[in-house]
Amino acid sequence: MHVLVIGAAGMVGRKLVDALAAKGETGGQAIERLTLVDVVEPIAPPRFAGKGRTIAADLSSEGSAASLVAERPDLIFHLAAIVSGEAEADFEKGYRVNLDGTRLLFEAIRLEGRKGPYRPKLVFTSSIAVFGEPLPAMIGDTHHHTPLTSYGTQKAICELLLADYSRRGFLDGIGIRLPTIVIRPGKPNKAASGFFSNILREPLSGAEAVLPVGQSVRHWFASPRAAVGFLMQAAALDTALLGNQRSLSMPGLSATVAEEIEALRRFAGDKAVRLIREEPDEAIIRMVGGWPQNFDASRAIALGFRAETSFDDIVRAHVEDELGGVIPA
Repeated sequence: MHVLVIGAAGMVGRKLVDALAAKGETGGQAIERLTLVDVVEPIAPPRFAGKGRTIAADLSSEGSAASLVAERPDLIFHLAAIVSGEAEADFEKGYRVNLDGTRLLFEAIRLEGRKGPYRPKLVFTSSIAVFGEPLPAMIGDTHHHTPLTSYGTQKAICELLLADYSRRGFLDGIGIRLPTIVIRPGKPNKAASGFFSNILREPLSGAEAVLPVGQSVRHWFASPRAAVGFLMQAAALDTALLGNQRSLSMPGLSATVAEEIEALRRFAGDKAVRLIREEPDEAIIRMVGGWPQNFDASRAIALGFRAETSFDDIVRAHVEDELGGVIPA
């Protein structure tokens, strides 16, 4: 099997590549080739030395998608996107990367199929940002899309394209709507939701963090470890089980900022909690006010997708995976 990972240099992309390399197969088929693509050249895992290829490419650039698809990968993970805050700040870039890049990829697959039978499986990472007000207390899989951001709009359009290209038989697509992923390792990014990670990651390392919203804010979360699990499960899933509803809201944890902070306190004590500085930001408060808070993910759970059930589990995953199991003194 030839696997193509687009967005392989991002946080989730890197972790996915490591998981694929460690397992060596997906859906019962051995991974024989691994092609990794991002705007900066990704790093291939040592296991795939000689069988892996890394490429620096912008999917929205002319010819990039066609070049990647010409090698006819059997399985494609499409993770490439710019995050919510950046997509909102730069309208043209958001639509070029998040929408045009995806459409060019789908079209390249369709046109490649004209040369001879070709219908790859494609796993697309969508977002709970496709939903906006009015929101029910619990969002089910049949709730209609009402995005309130450019990022959410771009992801919603891509979900429709994924369903239509799958219906027409050009590709075999599955879209997974990711919860907000915490705790993201590394430095803060431009995602509007970044503070959810910042207020845990920085204090766990002894640094200050800014909280721009109130502690009563409730949101939908999963860990990076869970996100990789979602992708691996989607790749192995029999998509006949999806019918025409090709995108799924992933399971997660509905929790408040206060519950985040209490989990931090249990792991690192009051000293860590005191490193959180509350500085209300009206723009972020307004944006967060229109975000989903809770989901009924029973359809995804019935199909084998799993996530954490407590914030302690999310913090523990970060401590184990990023801090070597030890919280700095």
